[in-house]
This record gives sequence, C-alpha cells and structure tokens, in this order.
Amino acid sequence: MDKRSFLKNLSLFSLGGLPSLSGIEQMIQQMVHWSPDEVAENEDFWQAIRESYSLNPDFINLENGYYCIQPKETLEKFVTHVHEVNHLGAYYMRTVQFENKKKAATKLAALAGCSTEELIITRNTTESLDMIIGGLNWSKGDEAVMAEQDYGAMLDMFKLVAKRYGVVNKIVSLPNHPSSDDEIVQLYANAITPKTKLLMVCHMVNITGQILPVQKICDMAHSKGVQVMVDGAHAFAHIVFNIPDLHCDYYGASLHKWLSVPLGAGILYVKKENIKNVWPLLADGERPEDDIARLNHIGTHPVHTDLTIADAIDFHTKIGGERKESRLRYLQNYWTNQVRDIPNVVLNTPKDPTRSCAIANVGIKSMKPQELAEVLLKKYKIYTVAIDGANVHGCRITPNVYTTTQELDVLVKALKELGR
Repeated sequence: MDKRSFLKNLSLFSLGGLPSLSGIEQMIQQMVHWSPDEVAENEDFWQAIRESYSLNPDFINLENGYYCIQPKETLEKFVTHVHEVNHLGAYYMRTVQFENKKKAATKLAALAGCSTEELIITRNTTESLDMIIGGLNWSKGDEAVMAEQDYGAMLDMFKLVAKRYGVVNKIVSLPNHPSSDDEIVQLYANAITPKTKLLMVCHMVNITGQILPVQKICDMAHSKGVQVMVDGAHAFAHIVFNIPDLHCDYYGASLHKWLSVPLGAGILYVKKENIKNVWPLLADGERPEDDIARLNHIGTHPVHTDLTIADAIDFHTKIGGERKESRLRYLQNYWTNQVRDIPNVVLNTPKDPTRSCAIANVGIKSMKPQELAEVLLKKYKIYTVAIDGANVHGCRITPNVYTTTQELDVLVKALKELGR
C-alpha cells in the first residue's frame, strides 16, 4: 500500500472510534517499510496512539519525566491483576508470586539485552542505585565521583556514606552544551585519582535531557581501575540500547517513567562478576554469593505491579522502540528549533539531536523558573516542572508519545510571548 492510500485509510480508521492494540498492530504492519523517522512525522498515526490514553483535558501535560501515565489497555490489565491477587489472597502470595516476578524479570532482561542472571526488579531507581552506593565495601579515604546535575536521592546517599565511612565525594559540573564527547569524558577523568572506587554517571540527565557518552566514560574509568554505576531512570524504554553495550558495572532505572508501568517498579542490573561485592539492602538468608536474587529481598510488596510489567512491555514493543525514540526526539526538536534563537529564551539542552531525546529544559532570562512554571500553567494551561540549580535554570519540558504538535504549538506561542 502506498503512503497516500495508507493515510486515507488511517484517517477513516481513526474516525471509526478507538483503535484496539490489534488495530494499531495492523497499522504498523502497513508501515513496515517506513523508516522510524518517517513514522515519527506522521501525525495521523500518533493520533491513533493518543487515543489509547485517557488524558486530562484541563491542561497539557508536558511533565512525563516524573511519571508516564499508562495507556488504557495497560491500566485495565493492571486493575485485573489487582482483582486476581486479591481474589487468591495468600494462596497467590505463597505459590506463584516469585515465579511470576521471575518471568517479568526475564522479559525485562530481554528488553535490556542482558542476562537474566544480572537483572532484578526493584521498586525504583533510588532503591536500585542506593543499594549499590550503600552496599559496597567502603573504606575511609575512598573516593566517589559524580556530577552536581545527578539526581538528588543518589547525591544524598553519597553524603550518607561519606558520614558513615569517611568516603570523599568529588563533584564535577556538566556543561549544558558540550563541544564533544571528549569534553565530557575528560571532565570525569580529571576527577579520578588512585583512591577513586566508584563513578556515577547519568545515562540521560534528568533536569536537561542531555544524553551522556556512557560507554566512553565507562571505558575510561575501567582503564583506571574504577567501577561505573549508571543512572538510567530516564533512558530505559526511552532510547534504544542494550545495557551490556554500555560497559557499565551497575545500571538502575524506574519502570514507571518511559515504560509506563504502574508506580512501584524499577530495575537493577549488576554485572555478574560484581554481584558478590554488593551487600543486600535487606537480608535474605543464605544464597550463593553470585546469585543476584540475594539483592532482591524487600518483603511483601504490591505484586500486581510486577504482573503488569509484561503488559507494559507488550505495548512498548508493539509500537516499536525505534519508532518511539524517533517520535520523542522529533517532538522535542519540533518545539526547541522554533525557540532556540529567540532573544531571552534560554535552552539548557544541547542542540545536537544525538545528545537528547524527548526531554529539554527551557528558561526565560527575566523570569525565575518557578514563576515560568506558574505562568505556563495558569495562563497557557501547560503543566511542567521548574528546575533551579546545578547550573540549570528553567522548566523541564517532557512530551510523550500521545503529545501532539498542536499542543507544542501552544508552548512555542507561550515562549515567544514571554521571551518578549
């Protein structure tokens, strides 16, 4: 089917009502020869995806970086799982709880491109990475390297181990507009000494959306005998990659962000050879020291969330990771390209499209970030979040696959008016 006929059929299909996921699959099959970039610009296709969500009409949601809402099909399956677990009660918890969690972890490992022996389901990125920070065998005088743009919960945990063990934290500051990968790599390299034990790096900086050259940073750190822990909260199911290809030692992410899993699920990847070196968050009896399950005891928790992980992965993979990434990058560039050169408008995200995806950060020179966020919401009905620190002063703008270019036009109009 040629593109003109496809678009005509797609328009008729959309007018017929809400597409089922099987209907979306049929549409994708008709677009199988389209490149991800071609699909990214097809507003009719993404309108059909949008109809899979129940959206609040009171505001334009451009704060998906904290929590990406679930599509209706995933949400309905989540509710079904809640009923299933409640119906079976203790019988479920004592018989198949752990088997089902392992199945979900296996499906996640396939998405992450890693071994099932190296990945567990946690509750969020904070739990995953704080387990590593607090679980290593620190000695007084050991050093850890991180950036002031890293997530606050991890920085707080490093402060805690500094108080407890005498660890020295060395903090660098990332440029918002790096000239090259080498500039970033060298920034971290300059902070490493013979006492450095761990380096933390964001895969995607949460406040600006900047994608860092993680593999190059890991290779550099390993050449100096330093392990690397990666905060992938905003990268997993947002951009396409396999964790082992990053060459990192540890990787944590939240699934309630770009995979749109219900709240309460994350992942922790630990390279097989490093598992024995990490103390669990909570004790779990005797297990082999290289068994990653020894790091996964958290007591009774909402197991229906674990069951919904597979449903969320199904929705993600049917859209296609590459199509999703291309659309998200297209949306960000759609609005940033229109305002980047406007006087008084400040973009805190690199212009190079390979250095970011959905997330970008924008400020107005004459306005505090909180004031900008309030004006965007009250006057333009745009919900976002203010960031004011770590050399970043603006609002984080985070569209999702259901965001339309018409909604972003409202943002562009607002920024142009405020920039005057």
